[in-house]
Parts: sequence; C-alpha cells; structure tokens
Amino acid sequence: MKISKKDAYKWFKFFASLPEDEQLMAKQQEIVYSTFAQIEEVIDKRDAELMADIKGIKTLQNRTYYVGNDDKFPNGCKSCLLGTGLSAVRKTNKCNIECKFCYNYGELDDIAPVGEGMWEIGGTKYYEKDIDLLLSVHKKPTGISYVYLEPFMEIEKYYPVIKKLHNAGIHQHMYTNGILVTEESSKQLSESGLDELRFNLGATNCSDKVINNMSTARRYIKNVGIETPMTPEFYKSFFEKKKQILDTGISFINCAELHLNPNNIENYYGENMYISRHGYISPVWSHELTLKFMKAADDEKWDIVVHDCSNYTKFARGLNLTEKEGKWFGANDYACEFPVIPYEYFIPILKDKDFKFLSEEELPSGYMERI
Repeated sequence: MKISKKDAYKWFKFFASLPEDEQLMAKQQEIVYSTFAQIEEVIDKRDAELMADIKGIKTLQNRTYYVGNDDKFPNGCKSCLLGTGLSAVRKTNKCNIECKFCYNYGELDDIAPVGEGMWEIGGTKYYEKDIDLLLSVHKKPTGISYVYLEPFMEIEKYYPVIKKLHNAGIHQHMYTNGILVTEESSKQLSESGLDELRFNLGATNCSDKVINNMSTARRYIKNVGIETPMTPEFYKSFFEKKKQILDTGISFINCAELHLNPNNIENYYGENMYISRHGYISPVWSHELTLKFMKAADDEKWDIVVHDCSNYTKFARGLNLTEKEGKWFGANDYACEFPVIPYEYFIPILKDKDFKFLSEEELPSGYMERI
C-alpha cells in the first residue's frame, strides 16, 4: 500500500489525538507502517544520492560505511561490528553538563547510582575484586567501553580496573565530553592501558578548551578521536574550527546519527523525523549532514577515518551481537525506544510541502473511514 501524503497526514493527526493506551486496529496499523515506509523510501533515495557523490566511500564487511585511512579505523568499532560485541562498563552516574541530545536529558539528577565501590558489567554488579573471577569464568570480550555518564568526574577510580582488563588483553575505550581531561589523567589512563579516548565534541559545541584537551590526551593515548551526534550545531562549529581540530592529531571521527528517546525528543519538536526499520527515530538532517561531512573529508583527503555510525550501523551491530551470543537466526536487539509511537512528531514531515513521497495510491476500500 502506497498511502498518499495527504491521507497519511490526516490519519496521523487522528492517531496523535488518541489516548496513549488506545490500541490501533490492524488496518490502522497498516496505515502507520505504510506511512513509515513511504517516508523511509524518500530518505533512502536521498542517502543513496549523497553516498554516490562520495568517491572514496568504503564499507566494513557491509556493516557500516567510512572514508579515510584504513589503519585508523577504531578497533573499538571493529569489536562492536565484527567481534564479540561491546560490553558496557558503568560506574559514574553523574555529568557536569546537560546536552539537549543526551538520552538522559531532564533526569540527570535522578540517575540511580551503580553502588559504592561497585561496577556494572553486563548488567551485573561487581566489586573490583570480583573481576578476576569474572575473567576466569567468562570468555573475555574483544572490547569493552566505559559509558554512563562522565567518567572524568571520578576518573581516579577507573585506573585499577582499566589496568586489570588491559592485562587480560581486552581492548578498552572511554567516552567523555572532555571538559575535565587533564595531562595527569591522560598520562594515568595511558599507563593503565586505555586504548581509545573518544571526545563528544558536540557536547561543548567544539569549545577551544576541549580541543586543547584533545591535544593533551593525544600526547599520551595513541588513539584519540571524536564521537558525537551529528547535529547542525556541531556541523557548523566543526567547520569553523576544522584546522584547529584536525591539528590535534586525532585518528577518527565517528559521526553518530542522532536518535531520540522519550527524554530528548521534545528538544527537537517540529523537526522532520523518520523511523528506521520500525526502530530508531531520528531527525532527517542528521544522517544527511554526516554524508556531507564525509564527502568533505574524502574530497580534502583528511588523514583520519570518518565513520558513518548510522541507524543502519546500529542495526548491523545488533545482528552481530545476537549472532555472537548464539541467539536464533534473525534475532536483533535493535528496537524502537518508545513504548508507544509518538505520532505527533511525524506530523511536521507530513506537512512539509518540500518533502514528497516517491509514488502514491488511493487507500484501498475499507481503509478510508476511521475503523
């Protein structure tokens, strides 16, 4: 069914008016899915056109796309997409700033602590002394990442754990907004065995302080890069400071397609949005900006990797993860992060006169009336 944009708009206005707990009937669900398919078809066509214009685009076993120096493709991403996955290690439940794209936006003061002296690994709580037992029982992963929320708020607690996992031969990378990174902490992380430090440069809108901290970290840690959601603000600020940023000696830039959840979606109200494979909901501009960013990197031959960490990549990541876990054929943990589809947020793209469906049909008999 190729629903028309006009009919889709009318129906979505109706769906948005319904109580959240009201279930749609089967034919109404078909209308929703037809609308999503129509929108996604346009997005896919636009993306294909933009990708065709990137002469040096490459693929990592068809699981993601990138441009640049193959030797600088981050091993943390290879672990995620090709290895035994990426186990998240959680410790710090606080952050020193609040970003409008943060998945915990509006609830940073209410994030539950992991526990005094404890670490969360694979959803289970461990004391540092328990890690030896964990390593002796479980097959070690190809990589782990330190997430949740800003580790440099208590970075001194991380050094012994990083050293223990480094001695076990596990690749480790850490995320930070970069504000609190110092020469001493960079040196200590390097000596402990951290393999990659990833700066969310968009969190501070490419502040000079964080750019300088990236240079500092690079003097001690071999693989320093940027991983940040691709937004218009980051795109603009990056190119205003492009030379300054590239001169820090970073190895890679992971351009994450911004996907939204119930905490942060309100900050993007009114933007054109789409849903990818009935999973992640994203503003249309995020991936388009990434592809334009990659084209600039390719045309100008930046000596780094620029990686397209898109919704497609997240889908491939889920497949790799479930395969390595021995789950059934087709299993994937990639899914929509909303308990109920937020129909209201798709009305702007259906109202946009410049966004046209590729083909349209009249609704079949039995789908015209509200059932």
